[in-house]
Amino acid sequence: MKVYSGSDIGLKRNSNQDYCKTGTFPDGTVFAVVCDGMGGANGGCTASRVAVETIVGSINNGYDSSLKPEEVKSLIEFAVQKANSAVYDMAKNDESLYGMGTTVVCAVIKDKRLHIVHAGDSRAYLYRNDDISQLTTDHSMVQEMVSAGQLTPEQARKHPQRNYITRALGIEPELRTDYTTTVFDENSLLIICTDGLSNYVSKESLLYFIRNNSGEKLTEKLIESAKELGGSDNITVALIAG
Repeated sequence: MKVYSGSDIGLKRNSNQDYCKTGTFPDGTVFAVVCDGMGGANGGCTASRVAVETIVGSINNGYDSSLKPEEVKSLIEFAVQKANSAVYDMAKNDESLYGMGTTVVCAVIKDKRLHIVHAGDSRAYLYRNDDISQLTTDHSMVQEMVSAGQLTPEQARKHPQRNYITRALGIEPELRTDYTTTVFDENSLLIICTDGLSNYVSKESLLYFIRNNSGEKLTEKLIESAKELGGSDNITVALIAG
C-alpha cells in the first residue's frame, strides 16, 4: 500500500489548524490520522497537533503484527480517547486554550481490513469498483437536518451553519466516537479529508479526479480544486492506495 497526504492553508485563513500524520509498519499495515482544530488560531492549532501526535504515539506504542481485528479496533479507540483526555486537560489548565477542540478521523488498514474511528465532520471516502462511498457520517447540525429530510446533501454543503459540529475531541471528559470497518483490497483507495475539501468537492467530482489522477498528483488536484472553488478553509487530504 502507498500513502500520500497534503495540507494547505487555503485562501482566507491566517493559520492552518488542520494536522495530519501517516505511517507504515514493517508488516505492511498503514495508518492515517486527520484532525481539524477549532477554538481560535492558537487553540485550534494546538488541539489538532496534540490530538494527532497523541494518537500516533499510542498506535506506534501499542501496535503488534499479531493483532486481531477486534484488537485493532480497541487500539485506535484507546488512542483517540487518550487524545481526547490530553486536549481536554490542556484546555482546562490553560485559560488561553479554553474551548479548543478538534475533529478526528483515524484509519488503520491491516490484513486487507480497514478500521476507522471518527468524531466531527472530517470525512473518509472509499473508492472501489469505479464507485465511491462516504464511510463516515458527519456529526453536525446540517447532517441531522439531512437525516431528518429537511435538507438535501447539496443544500447542506452550502448551508450557513454547515460548520456547527455536534461532536469534537477535547470538549468533554469522554468522547463518543463512531467505528466503521470494511474490506480494503489492492483495488481500493481511501480518502480522508477535512471539510475544507468536502465543502467544495462533491462525490461526483472526487470520482472524476480519481479516474484521471493517482498518488501525489491526485492529492494536489483535490487541494487545487477546493481552492479554485473558494478555498475559505484549511484543506487537508490523506490517501491510502491498495
